[in-house]
Amino acid sequence: MTHGQINRRSFLKRAAGTSVAAVGFPYLVRSSALGNAGTVAASERITLGFIGTGSHGIDMNLKSFLPQPDAQAVAVCDVDPVHLQQGLDTVNKKYGNKDCAAYKDFREVLARSDIDAVMISTPDHWHVPISIAAANAGKDIECEKPTLTIEEGRVLCDVMKRYGRVFQWSTEDRSVYEYHRMCELVRNGRIGKVHTIRVELPSGPDTAGDPTPMPVPDGFDYDMWVGPAPWAPYTKDRIHWNFRWIMDYSGGQLTDWGAHLLDGAQWGNDSEHTGPVEVEGKGKFWPEGLYNTAIEYHIEYKYANGVRLIVTSGTPSLRFEGSEGWIGNRGWRAPLQAEPKSILNSVIGPNEIHLYTCQAGEQRNFLDCVKSRKDCYFPPEIGQRCFTVAHIGNISMLLGRKLKWDPDNEKFINDEQANRMLSRTMRSPWRL
Repeated sequence: MTHGQINRRSFLKRAAGTSVAAVGFPYLVRSSALGNAGTVAASERITLGFIGTGSHGIDMNLKSFLPQPDAQAVAVCDVDPVHLQQGLDTVNKKYGNKDCAAYKDFREVLARSDIDAVMISTPDHWHVPISIAAANAGKDIECEKPTLTIEEGRVLCDVMKRYGRVFQWSTEDRSVYEYHRMCELVRNGRIGKVHTIRVELPSGPDTAGDPTPMPVPDGFDYDMWVGPAPWAPYTKDRIHWNFRWIMDYSGGQLTDWGAHLLDGAQWGNDSEHTGPVEVEGKGKFWPEGLYNTAIEYHIEYKYANGVRLIVTSGTPSLRFEGSEGWIGNRGWRAPLQAEPKSILNSVIGPNEIHLYTCQAGEQRNFLDCVKSRKDCYFPPEIGQRCFTVAHIGNISMLLGRKLKWDPDNEKFINDEQANRMLSRTMRSPWRL
């Protein structure tokens, strides 16, 4: 329970006592504020600030929280005035009022003591700095995936544990039937001993991006958008969706889509608290232009138990191969296929492994965990291990050689050049 919730509860109790003694309770407090007519009392709602209101921030995250009866959106924040207004309009239309506040600086959201939690939907290079600042401010956090580096991900895990914050990396995969069912069958031995996992992820951008500087749009706080990343001139090909193709802000499809399907690989392999011990990747990159993440890639990983993970560019797919058969799908959330087909009808017994999920999705899971103080289904440590698989793949491709990885110490073995790529220098004045 946060101090904000305590204050709201106390306020309602005082308001109730005063109204009964004066002119009548219904005239001071609306029935919906007390939880009547099927609503949740205001004192029991989790107040939320939304940092980043671009297309995904609104269409996936904001619109998933707004229907939740025990959630209340009270603030939106974005450096782009167009996105900010869209987020504000979305909230006000839902509630039929103009109570939501709008900010361009996330620090103003975090300074509000009446906000219990934040939803962070920014470009990747801002995920960890804002999450850590939110934890320091006493907020629980749901944040879009992934991290920018392995080192900052480790710092985030340590901070969330130190402060006891509820934290959810925002992906739906663990609530999606096809992936949950696939991994549960694999974990319960329906394909025998796993020896190979195959993951396909989408390819990179079909253009190289134009680095030619352009005027910054009116009202757009570009300096804040760049934040801890190296300074670079504004161009429309750098911001919003396109940040994914630039290493200063992201890791391409390997970290973006990889945060989904590589988690499935880790989940089914029962390696979500560790990682591979070897990686070798080959990638194709644009020879010039703005974008420098891989367009195409073929990466092979090896785990300590001998399992091979093969990641290639293509159609989003996940497949597990074992000593007694295989199971997988081809296409995002596509129907499961297996050999033998009887695997698909197998019943998971009450005494077998039942993997943690929330069918209502990551936002519902987050709200439940804010109340229970239990771990979400995609907590910091599991996300760290998943994103690490992608990061070491990128490092191997960039260096062009096989690398040995120590998942316990999160270091490359006998390779200082590779280890220097585990972190990035942050532009002043930003720091973790």
